[in-house]
Amino acid sequence: MNPSPAAPQRAQRLADLLCRVALGDRMAFEDLYKASSAQLLGTILRIQPDRALAEDVLQEVFVNVWRSAASFNPGLSQAPTWLVSVARNRAIDSLRRRRTEPATVSRYQPGPDEEESDVLAHLPSDAPGPLELLSQASEERALNACMAHLSGDQQRSLALAYFEGLTHVEVAAAMGQPLGTVKSWVRRAL
Repeated sequence: MNPSPAAPQRAQRLADLLCRVALGDRMAFEDLYKASSAQLLGTILRIQPDRALAEDVLQEVFVNVWRSAASFNPGLSQAPTWLVSVARNRAIDSLRRRRTEPATVSRYQPGPDEEESDVLAHLPSDAPGPLELLSQASEERALNACMAHLSGDQQRSLALAYFEGLTHVEVAAAMGQPLGTVKSWVRRAL
């Protein structure tokens, strides 16, 4: 299928508009929007079927075009191709962003009597229960008993390395001891 005879003229017109947009011409930007937004929205909708999100992506596309119109090179691609690739990339990026966003649910849901109720009011508390508190206390007691059998230097080196998150080099510097000594204390203590 051969392109219509108007296609090269349209491509040249869009290229001219892009060159003017690169110079900050707002009227050219408006004309570019009018001339290409419908096609670009169609491209975006094929990738991002949610119309509201697709319209947001279209806005992002034109913000990007305004900022990067100077990067358009008519010698490397035609203007419609460049615009479609910008739109396509933004639409794909929007899908990737949506996959990484957490799914949210409204806190208020209609109840059996059709009045909204707070779903969070019926959820169990996040506070630890008696069994979890007992387990934590038991682990803490065992850890304290183990730490009591270590020398003061071993205790301090472990505390700096594991509770403060320091590297062996940083522990050695903080304690004013050679690196090998600190590594030995940590290994023996473990």
